[in-house]
Amino acid sequence: MRTLSLFFALAALTLMGQPAPQPDQPPGSLAPYLPTPDSVVDRMLQAGKLEPGQTMFDLGSGDGRIVIAAAKKYKANAIGVELDDALVAKSKAKIFALGLDKTARIIRGDLLQQDYSSADLVTIYLWPEANAKVARLLEQQLKKGARVVAHDFPMDKWTPSATITIPDDGTGRSHTLYVYIR
Repeated sequence: MRTLSLFFALAALTLMGQPAPQPDQPPGSLAPYLPTPDSVVDRMLQAGKLEPGQTMFDLGSGDGRIVIAAAKKYKANAIGVELDDALVAKSKAKIFALGLDKTARIIRGDLLQQDYSSADLVTIYLWPEANAKVARLLEQQLKKGARVVAHDFPMDKWTPSATITIPDDGTGRSHTLYVYIR
């Protein structure tokens, strides 16, 4: 079943003109690296009502673009969790080059092995199977009032407080954001 789900997701991405995931995903990876378009990054942080000084986590942070935007534009304490060594290095280099190392950081590790109890906002762009695993972890760890914004795939059995459709990200692709308040 999982193979079919992955097949259909990859086929859909190909039909939408999206880049194919890299076949050399690190062992334990919960999703391929597919960068969130910059226009969607800002909408995710707006939807999550991120405020200065709040703590946000981006799970599967890729090249760090959401973490960087959260620290730079929203003045948040922004933390990314990424498994891929090359993406971690790229993210850290960009954070350092932008002088954001006081408010932005990347944790190299398994996102299912982290503590999110300090999170005011969690952003996620993972496959549905991964979202189900993450949902169980976040149910145990998130404080009351914490927000979760999931990109394109909902959080398992959770009911969103809002669903936002972005009809065009600038490349003709539409996106859906699922907003949750714990």
